[in-house]
Amino acid sequence: MEYVRKYEEMILKYGAKFRNDHIAFRTIALEKPALGIFCISRIFEALGYRPIACYEFPDKSLSSIHFEHANLEFPKLFITELKSWELSLPSQKIIQKVLKNHDRIFSDENIRALAHLIQISDEERKRLLRLCSKYFEKLPWGLPNKEQVLTLNQETQYGAWVLVNGYDVNHFTALVNSHEVPALDDIEKVVAEMRNCGIPMKKEIEGERGTKLRQSSTESVVIDAKVREGSKIVALPWSYAYFEIAERPFFKNPVTEKMERFEGFLGAQATKLFDMTKL
Repeated sequence: MEYVRKYEEMILKYGAKFRNDHIAFRTIALEKPALGIFCISRIFEALGYRPIACYEFPDKSLSSIHFEHANLEFPKLFITELKSWELSLPSQKIIQKVLKNHDRIFSDENIRALAHLIQISDEERKRLLRLCSKYFEKLPWGLPNKEQVLTLNQETQYGAWVLVNGYDVNHFTALVNSHEVPALDDIEKVVAEMRNCGIPMKKEIEGERGTKLRQSSTESVVIDAKVREGSKIVALPWSYAYFEIAERPFFKNPVTEKMERFEGFLGAQATKLFDMTKL
């Protein structure tokens, strides 16, 4: 992503540090075949991640789970699923038709191997890395029809996004707290500097000064997604990923009176960030 390259140049210029606060993935929950958050989470759980909290977004028919690793230097995960059964029948039929040929999900054998990376050979680790990369980068079903994508987008832009992008990363996040330089020590300064670098940014910052989580992001990158149109494969300009900025200010815990940092997510803010992939 060009936006990320510009951000990297910006933090190098100021001598700042980068830490990835969290990575977000999107899925669609379906009964047949059985699909949803677990299609992705079981891979990360085999690698030591554990579920921390659940979030509901009823106006968008979405549910999310936030995962963390015991090594707190690892990024948090925010994995979401679209509850397809809550959509209109035409939208459900589109999803079922496209996802019915879903590739085989990670086998139990491969999950066990991921959970024992230290004990397996270098060759086996390389095989698993290739398998994981393919799982996230390759569309796990056949190319959707252009009309299917456009029709589903009228009811759920999230669902249309997944049809086009599969399990590829939706966004990852720079933690403002990690910068450790005065020029980039709050989200206002970071957003202003990113705009100065020519990066198109979200108009608003989610979360007022003094709140425990403040967020903004770049606009989504638009790519030429491959879709079917009749017997042809054509390019359809569609949103891909965006780059989020998060600040987690320290606050005084009223019970312990210790200074702490909020490591979770706020549903009211997250629901607005889902809209960053709208065209």
